[in-house]
Amino acid sequence: MSAVAKRQMVTLDGETLTLEQVVAVARYGAIADLDPEAKQKVQRSREYVDQLIAGNQTVYGITTGFGMFSNVLISKEDAKKLQRNLIMSHATGVGEPLPLEVVRAILLLRANALAKGFSGIRLSTLETLLEVLNSGIVPVVPEKGSLGASGDLAPLSHMVLVLLGEGEAFYKGRRMSGRKALAQAGIEPVVLEGKEGLALINGTQVMTAVAALAVWDAENLWESANITAALSFEALEGILDAFDPKIHIARPHKGQIEVAQQIRLLTEGSTFVAPKQHPRVQDAYALRCVAQVHGPSGEAVAYVKRVVEIEMNSVTDNPLIFPEQGEVLSGGNFHGQPIALAMDFLGIAVAELANIAERRLERLVNPNLSGLPAFLTPDGGLNSGFMIVQYSAASLVSENKILAHPASVDSIPSSGNQEDHVSMGTIAARKARSIIENATHVLAMELLAACQGVDLRTGSGELKLGKGSEGAYRLVRSKVATLGEDRVMYPDIQLAKELVSSGKLVKAVRRKLGAKLKDGLKQRAEKFSRR
Repeated sequence: MSAVAKRQMVTLDGETLTLEQVVAVARYGAIADLDPEAKQKVQRSREYVDQLIAGNQTVYGITTGFGMFSNVLISKEDAKKLQRNLIMSHATGVGEPLPLEVVRAILLLRANALAKGFSGIRLSTLETLLEVLNSGIVPVVPEKGSLGASGDLAPLSHMVLVLLGEGEAFYKGRRMSGRKALAQAGIEPVVLEGKEGLALINGTQVMTAVAALAVWDAENLWESANITAALSFEALEGILDAFDPKIHIARPHKGQIEVAQQIRLLTEGSTFVAPKQHPRVQDAYALRCVAQVHGPSGEAVAYVKRVVEIEMNSVTDNPLIFPEQGEVLSGGNFHGQPIALAMDFLGIAVAELANIAERRLERLVNPNLSGLPAFLTPDGGLNSGFMIVQYSAASLVSENKILAHPASVDSIPSSGNQEDHVSMGTIAARKARSIIENATHVLAMELLAACQGVDLRTGSGELKLGKGSEGAYRLVRSKVATLGEDRVMYPDIQLAKELVSSGKLVKAVRRKLGAKLKDGLKQRAEKFSRR
């Protein structure tokens, strides 16, 4: 069996693509093909477009110019040139290339949207798009230049350039011309026919690709934040009363109830937590209000996930072809407002996870608040311990506060004021991705500090971690040793960050808790799916 044959297969029908499948293709090299029924839809749509072109009928983007030029008629002899000119003129992106995984997701999502059969593209062109994806060719797509309506015109044009044998691509670890990449992969360049250029670039697939990977990572981050919070809670001898089910049933937000349940499960059996009769009757908010802060962030992630999954299986170009009704309708499905608002929301929700994590980290390093040695070092003065780890975390959460300013509240007129309100959805998605990256580093720093606090706390007697948090602690200590004397710490932070971002931290805890946590997560998914 060939290496390709062993790869997971994702079949596109325009209706049922999942986040898990997007991640499989974008990150892990799964390949995509077309559902037979989708092929028939694509062919019917194209046949109708060919009739319109042959009849020289006036249809936006097929026999007219674009945007402000929609009142300029184009002859059928110039239909091909119109589509090529569209791609060449619109490839105006700037900045660093989008990550390879994002571009692979863009290719997949664009193919899935075209598979719905409302776009008038030829089946052969769509199949070439999938050939490019499956061969490992990744177009060089600059990250900046999209207004988020009419979709992601500039970045998607860079994607299409490679199909035409233009532009640049990454292939087999090298950056090269699009023509060279196609030649090495044995793929013939596409010569666009009427409507095809517009069908390929008028849509929200760039912002949605960034959003899909971001929300996948945010789900993992949310569960990781509950784990790091539990470890910090134990290292700081928190009071479990704050997570009593009666408190959360009295204010029945589903996310809050779920986080409280997870903290109880994670710390079950712990001897670190404060006993019932304790002189300190309540903790600071960073510990006491974990459920009330993490819970809404979890609900926000669930909401964003639903929006992204709808957009992944939507047709977002213009005009739309309805061959059965004999209609071509101009609308605005390319407008990225659903993703723009959702990504701004996601960025804010994740930034809050980092905000409260940094406050727990500060409590861990502050001897006036923790009862632990200053900056978590047994020989302070000669050693600085975790002093500057907290500085870095503070820097990251401050940067997140700037990034969390919503992009969707901005708009700027374009195309001679024909396109007079735009979403800025791609900016919102890119910002959310950056916030997630920063927040992941903050959780890694809290994770290391909490484990250090546990080690310092156990030095004064025999104590036992909760069953779930012990799984997290053991995983960290298998990679990063307890800090004695000062050492270079950025490698430790990167190791901890990889444990969080890869999902290994969550998996280690799930293995420890077994069915208990799985049942809780299943209940959470069912609750959110019913909302």
